[in-house]
Amino acid sequence: MTRVKKGVNALKSRRNILKRAKGFRHGRSTKERQANEALVHAGNYSFAHRKDKKNDFRKLWNVRIGASLKNKGLSYSRFIDTLKKKEINLDRKILANLAQNHPETFNRIVEKTS
Repeated sequence: MTRVKKGVNALKSRRNILKRAKGFRHGRSTKERQANEALVHAGNYSFAHRKDKKNDFRKLWNVRIGASLKNKGLSYSRFIDTLKKKEINLDRKILANLAQNHPETFNRIVEKTS
């Protein structure tokens, strides 16, 4: 069998790892082994936090809706309950957007639930 030297492939993989670790601090951006370890952890965190982000945004929308309802003397939970009973199918993302950017439209929705 012929001899295979791995120089070209090793350099290519090292270059790609260090390119992906650009911006990391200390040895994690310059040393191949530390960079690879950092990238593995970064991938795990990004996967987990993509799931968490959905929960975070829902919490934010709830707070925005609740804050705009407080001015009108309503509670968030009663508002959502009456929306479901009246079969107004707007999700929290849309309601939060309306409450923040289009208050007159949001006020009309609140009036329909009252």
